[in-house]
Amino acid sequence: MTSSTTAPAPTWEAPLAGAPLDATVEIPGSKSLTNRLLVLAALADGPGTLRGALRSRDADLMISALRALGARIEEGDHPSTLHVTPGPVTGDTDVDTGLAGTVMRFLPPFAALADGPVRFDGDPEARVRPMLPVLAALRTLGIMVHDPAGGSDPAVLPSHLPFTVEGRGSVPGGAVDVDASKSSQFVSGLLLAAARFERGLTLRHIGATLPSLPHIEMTVATLRDVGVVVDDSRDGMWDVSPGPIAARDVRVEPDLSNAAPFLASALVAGGTVRIPGWPTLTTQPGAMVPELLERMGGSYTLADGVLSVTGTGEVHGIDVDLRAAGELAPTFAALAALADSPSRLRGIAHLRGHETDRLSALAREITRLGGRAEETRDGLVITPRPLHGDVVRTYADHRMATSAALLGLRVPGVLVENVGTTAKTLPDFTGMWLGMLGAAA
Repeated sequence: MTSSTTAPAPTWEAPLAGAPLDATVEIPGSKSLTNRLLVLAALADGPGTLRGALRSRDADLMISALRALGARIEEGDHPSTLHVTPGPVTGDTDVDTGLAGTVMRFLPPFAALADGPVRFDGDPEARVRPMLPVLAALRTLGIMVHDPAGGSDPAVLPSHLPFTVEGRGSVPGGAVDVDASKSSQFVSGLLLAAARFERGLTLRHIGATLPSLPHIEMTVATLRDVGVVVDDSRDGMWDVSPGPIAARDVRVEPDLSNAAPFLASALVAGGTVRIPGWPTLTTQPGAMVPELLERMGGSYTLADGVLSVTGTGEVHGIDVDLRAAGELAPTFAALAALADSPSRLRGIAHLRGHETDRLSALAREITRLGGRAEETRDGLVITPRPLHGDVVRTYADHRMATSAALLGLRVPGVLVENVGTTAKTLPDFTGMWLGMLGAAA
């Protein structure tokens, strides 16, 4: 017999920090870089290797999808070492995107190179994430995309999962306009496959805003590293020349955005948190973290590749435009709720189309704990108030879970719903968190 009530989601009690921190935390490889490099390796002119690749749900979904599309991907002597051998892009297959934006936005242009239909679907939460810009671009480039529920009617262009890309073995390429106001991934997905299009691709962004520009710069940099010619000299335009994609043996940087909640812990609990392997130069948006933490009351040093952030337990409010690094918003919203003055996070309207509507979710959960968080047209205004324990809902969003853990360092009784959603990018988040706290827990 089926119960008429839904069982409550399991919760994890976020540990309090009982003393200042003194911890070194090893952060796995960047999800953004891992999934870009996997796509390029699968399109390359020979076998390549990724070392230090992230192994998480998002990365494993990308690996499974690329295998389904014809690439051979094998683990080396460690799961984070991946040997990739490209093959002909094969169709008549299915791609499970899960809740991974990089899989659902990067692989449709790749699938257009297949020799048959490629069917895309994912988690229930993924079915509300916008997809129209990249699918409309493929339609402009002559590739049929249709909604399974609408049959193969060319007039029905899907705007969300599920959908089918009718691969035809090649893509003519040419010029296309894309509104990437809701996600820079629409641009990156098209650019990653563009060198394999017969005439390359000239892409123009036509939206009012362009969020997460560093992620597009990351895509351009990875393309140039494998020998692809990209002209980005005009604002909002990218011209990718057709040509080979060189195979490489490459090491993946740590994920700087995933480091953010750990580093922010030093401000909340006091003490010092160190992250080894911090790059001197990077295209990752997470590079903004140290300076933002300094503005909120911390201090930092970078020596011999180790970033150290030190705090006193005092957190100051901040007014910041996070347009270039919206993925940091949950961490800084949590800090803002613990600050000694109000904060304003701006330029992040696009977060309404992420794993969940992050602006609404952050406002709702901070309010649930007794804080005050108000949505604005493009962000949040957070006014600190005394907080209390309660269940924090995560909405299947990994960054909602990590931000709740950060609040739990100071607020007793914070229960994080479905903390396992952190496996999207941090497979052992709770173990890493407890390891950071050590005796301070």
